[in-house]
Amino acid sequence: MASARETREWRVAVGEEQTSAIYQPATTDPKAVFVCAHGAGGHKADRGMERLATVLCGSGFDVVRFNFLYSEAGSRRPDPMPRLTRCFEAVVTHARAELGKKTFIIGGRSMGGRAASMMAAEGFGCDGLLLLAYPLHPPGKPEQLRVAHLPKIRVPVLCINGTRDAFCTKELMDRALESVSAPWTMHWLEGADHSFRVLKSSGRTDADVYAEIGAESARWLISV
Repeated sequence: MASARETREWRVAVGEEQTSAIYQPATTDPKAVFVCAHGAGGHKADRGMERLATVLCGSGFDVVRFNFLYSEAGSRRPDPMPRLTRCFEAVVTHARAELGKKTFIIGGRSMGGRAASMMAAEGFGCDGLLLLAYPLHPPGKPEQLRVAHLPKIRVPVLCINGTRDAFCTKELMDRALESVSAPWTMHWLEGADHSFRVLKSSGRTDADVYAEIGAESARWLISV
């Protein structure tokens, strides 16, 4: 087995198909592995995923980023949820084989985090969920809530959303969490949108937002 402290690229079998993944070790004392899935319009090496990986590696996470099968094939049309979760599960299985017995957190950005939450709700083995910009509902459609599975989650959750996120209305999220019994930490990034960007008029920068994500994630990880 190669040194676990080296950045590595993996080819991961998903049934008869394959996808690619990147393992990036923590730059501080590693406390957990975070298998991080991208959003619907992204891929494992898009700017947002790279920024998240950098800040989380500085917060005690070894980070595994991967492509869903559709993005690996160069498509921008997301796969159906069962195909997304099948790919996600294959990457976690591969990471466990490569890295050994560790604390495993699953999650990711937007759609990727939603896929992880559905896996956890269905009993997939993990030690926690880290959800970034969870897509509670489509923009402008607050009646189409993606919450039915949330009460089935039993592992600790850290969910980070921006207060300007068109996919997640704070009032509706607060209401949805009333039926959730899992230890769920909800953190709101003041002024951030779905991509974690802030307006110049806010007096904050994107770097400030990512630093807040890193600090909050490090605090939460202590309790997992």
